[in-house]
Amino acid sequence: MKPGEKNLITDVAGLVVGNAKDDALNSGVTVLTAAKPFSASVHVMGGAPGTRDTELLAPDKLVSQIDALVLSGGSAFGLAACDGVMQGLRMDGRGFAVGEARVPIVPGAIVFDLLNGGDKDWQDNPYPALGQRAYAAARRDFDIGSAGAGTGAMTGRLKGGLGSASAVLDNGLTVGALVVVNALGQATVGEGRHFWAAPWELEQEFGGLGLPPQFPAAQEPAPSKRLGEATTIAIVATDADLDKAALQRLATAAHDGFARALVPSHTPFDGDLIFAAATGEKPLRDPVADPFVLGHAAATVLARAVARGVHAARPAPGDLQPCWSQMR
Repeated sequence: MKPGEKNLITDVAGLVVGNAKDDALNSGVTVLTAAKPFSASVHVMGGAPGTRDTELLAPDKLVSQIDALVLSGGSAFGLAACDGVMQGLRMDGRGFAVGEARVPIVPGAIVFDLLNGGDKDWQDNPYPALGQRAYAAARRDFDIGSAGAGTGAMTGRLKGGLGSASAVLDNGLTVGALVVVNALGQATVGEGRHFWAAPWELEQEFGGLGLPPQFPAAQEPAPSKRLGEATTIAIVATDADLDKAALQRLATAAHDGFARALVPSHTPFDGDLIFAAATGEKPLRDPVADPFVLGHAAATVLARAVARGVHAARPAPGDLQPCWSQMR
């Protein structure tokens, strides 16, 4: 596999991503959408998820396609970002047709960033407006690092962020990932700058350091955050023609990317979850081999995206953690 043209999830043709942030709030919203509805499912492995409309994505539920996916800061308040995205879609005449009515289908998930040093003394929930702004900003090119829902993200040791990566496979399919890294665990090994995801790095996309020459002795991790303060949320996407059942399996396989890139992951304190999306533009050429390859690719691309999100984070006034770029 090789990176796509932009090494972003939008290398999956037809997908666009929009970011909006409030620097004073130290939080933001990221939206993935497309010009037409697309298929999606989800798999949750963390112990403290925060979600909206994820039940619709189960293989046995009525709605087969959605209009957008939302990743947001703000804990439960951030779920209201979906309202703003729905408003933007409604203004564009988008949505699931029910008679003469149209209802935009916008599942979402949140990370906890309420104790990251930003000004949270607001009277009106800021997330609907951030959601609408993010939807309006959706483009093929977008920022990673301290952007969108990754604006105020933190990890066990370093500032987190919004990450993305892509891969073009030998079978002609494309896989991309988009992730908000706000984990209890660490993306780097011990006290150093080497990323756990190093074995899967392509073209020095997060520093090219490889693995450290010597690993620290194994230790039992101690939580650096309290219950509900963490969570890493992601989207993996492909141009393959996959139904919701196949996408649920893709999301499940992609969780290996969290385990490769974050230590520890899937803890009781994290709400780790992964959406899987498909534009359906390319039929599977081999119904046995292609899903096998897609699952491996999804995990690999997601591990790279996690490292890229932390690698791209930038310092800001009031930060409670250093950035990877500040380490020596």
